[in-house]
Amino acid sequence: MRIFVTGATGFVGVRLLRSLEGSEYEIRVLSRQPHPDYETVVCDLSQEQIPVSALEQIDTIFHLAGYAHDLRDPTKVKHLYRTVNVDATVQLAKLAAQHAVKSFVYVSSVKASGSAIACRCMTEEDRGEPEGIYGNTKLEAELKLLEISHQSSMHVSIVRPSLAYGPGVKGNLRMILSGIEKGWFPPLPEVGNRRSMIHVDDLVQALLLVSVDDRANGKIFIATDGVPHSSREIYVAMCHVLDKSVPQWNIPRFLLEWVSLLSPRIRYKVEKLLGDECYSSAKLEGLGFRAERGLKDWTI
Repeated sequence: MRIFVTGATGFVGVRLLRSLEGSEYEIRVLSRQPHPDYETVVCDLSQEQIPVSALEQIDTIFHLAGYAHDLRDPTKVKHLYRTVNVDATVQLAKLAAQHAVKSFVYVSSVKASGSAIACRCMTEEDRGEPEGIYGNTKLEAELKLLEISHQSSMHVSIVRPSLAYGPGVKGNLRMILSGIEKGWFPPLPEVGNRRSMIHVDDLVQALLLVSVDDRANGKIFIATDGVPHSSREIYVAMCHVLDKSVPQWNIPRFLLEWVSLLSPRIRYKVEKLLGDECYSSAKLEGLGFRAERGLKDWTI
C-alpha cells in the first residue's frame, strides 16, 4: 500500500509516521521542505497548488495539514484559513478521486460542530455555529469532502479530534506547560468541569482504523479518550509531565471570575479554561476503537 501524508512534520503527523515505521507501506509526504526520511512533494499549501503528479500510485491519504493557532486578528488572516483549510483540501480530494485513490482520511476539529454544550457531551449529530474562522473553514471543508465522496467511489472518512496531548504537543497546551515550568501559570482550582482529550497515539490509531473500515465511509467521527477530565486534573497531569511537585494551594475560583470581569477577552479565556468541552466518541467506539492511554501516560 502507498500512503500519502500531509502535515507530516506536525504534532499528529510525526506520530503517524512513527506508527508506520517498519511497515510494508510506501510513504510519500507533502511538506514545505524536503523530509529527511521520506519521498517528499515540496509544496506550500498557503501559496501553491498541489502538483497533479503528487498522488500517482497512491492508495490512502491522511490529510492532516491545516491552518490554526494564529495569534493575530483572525480577520486579517482569513484568506489563509480559507486557502489552506478549504481550497487546498478540496483540491487534494479532487486530485485523489481523479487518481483513483481508495481511501481519504481528513483530520478536522471538534470546533466544526460549534461551541460546547454545558452539562452534556456533544455528539456528531450536534450542529451549532462553528467556533470562529477556524471552525467555519473546517466545517466547510467537511461538507465539500462529503460531496466529493458521494460523487466518487473514494472512501472518505472525517475525524474530529478533541484536544490532543502527548509528546511534542503544541498550541495552548504547550503554552500552559511552559507557564507551569516557568512558574507563571497558577495552580487551577477543582471546579468539576469536564473536558475531552485524546492521546496523540490513540488518535493515530483512530485514523488508521477509519481508513480501512468500510463502515467509516462517508462518516464523521469524534475522537476522545472516553474519560472527561477537569481542568484541575489536566493541570496536575502537566505537573507530573514536567516532573514538578503539585503546589499545595490553588487560585480561588472567585478570583478568576473577578478577573474575568475586567474585559470580554479575559472572560472568554477564563470560560475556556474552566468551562465544559465534553464530547462523545461512542460512534467511533462502535467501530471497535478503544483508547489505550490516559493522562497518566503523557510524556514530553
